[in-house]
Amino acid sequence: MAKEKNGSEVKGGIGLRARRVIAYIVLAFVSIMCLFWFYVLFVNATRSHEEINLGFHALPGTDFARNWYNTIIHGSQPVVSGLINSIIVAVGCAVLTTYFSAMTAYAIHVYTFKLKKVMFAFILMVMMIPTQVTALGFLQMIMKWNMMNSFLPLIVPSIAAPVVFFYMKQYMEASLPLEIIEASRIDGAGEFRTFNQMVIPIMKPAIAVQAIFAFVTSWNNYFIPALILTEDNKKTLPVLIANLRSADWLKFDMGQVYMMIAFSIFPVIIVYLILSKFIVQGVALGSVKG
Repeated sequence: MAKEKNGSEVKGGIGLRARRVIAYIVLAFVSIMCLFWFYVLFVNATRSHEEINLGFHALPGTDFARNWYNTIIHGSQPVVSGLINSIIVAVGCAVLTTYFSAMTAYAIHVYTFKLKKVMFAFILMVMMIPTQVTALGFLQMIMKWNMMNSFLPLIVPSIAAPVVFFYMKQYMEASLPLEIIEASRIDGAGEFRTFNQMVIPIMKPAIAVQAIFAFVTSWNNYFIPALILTEDNKKTLPVLIANLRSADWLKFDMGQVYMMIAFSIFPVIIVYLILSKFIVQGVALGSVKG
């Protein structure tokens, strides 16, 4: 019996190691497939228009400096101002979306009132409405309010984010005991102090995740900014990239297009690297609680 037990344990250990090896191989393959297209992007940013038309080449080219100069420094599009505009809009959207969505989820999660379920259902119904359906009315309203070429119509509406609210609500149900709120109230803390000093630290992993999503979504947003921003010094990077791609074929340069796209990706990577530590902390905290 002891020999059979030892043999089954050995077989189980070998099977576990085999599954781990297979899992690592699959994860490595998926990671390579995801990163490969970034490598293609950065390689093409170092090549000329003629070299890109010849097809893919694994090694970087020698035209990085020329593409950088013709696109960033002396290009036809105001790339630096577009970068600043995109940062302002994306950061503003990320901050407002995460903070007010967490506050709304806090109100629905903590308070008890008659229309609580109705409000929750209504917010989820708003989530089903596509942006394109309300775009015409939104544009007419912005024109009546004389807010064309302003960043406010791009930032302020991000306060109402039903998808982010739903995620925050689900996270609170799993990680925010009501006893903590009651204890804070007994100690004499007001609602805003309780939310800012007690709830926000607990919600850091969820806020970090949604901040990354909100930043990337706003950073890549083209539809609404293209309708509102008409002045070149107010346009964001996606609009400038579209303008560069739609240039006259005599001036069209794929090397410059790839350079601008590569240039626009770096802020997203930086934001992810800054906020990813909070995601890791949240996963570690959850494993410790479990």
